[in-house]
Amino acid sequence: MNQQARRRLEKRAAILKVLANPARLMLLEELSHGECCVCDLHDRTGGDFSTVSRHLGQLRRAGLLEAEKRGLQVFYRLKSRCALRLLKCADEVIQAAEKEVRR
Repeated sequence: MNQQARRRLEKRAAILKVLANPARLMLLEELSHGECCVCDLHDRTGGDFSTVSRHLGQLRRAGLLEAEKRGLQVFYRLKSRCALRLLKCADEVIQAAEKEVRR
């Protein structure tokens, strides 16, 4: 495997690692409805401000979110909706596995 292919795989693994957290997945789902400020995401998810901010920062550094500061508030939005397709794929795998278990 060449160096470029290895780097691509490592970057993919880093993104999947960031997504491998239920709290961050919940934030992505909330942001799938449109941009939100940290205060709204805090209210919707029930996490404390520092934890929500930390998760949002990890998602932003992974390239999944964009942030924009407006006055004292920071608003987040999805950088690309492709992550949502990945979550939908995971849901399809779960449904297929559940269907198989029922048989």
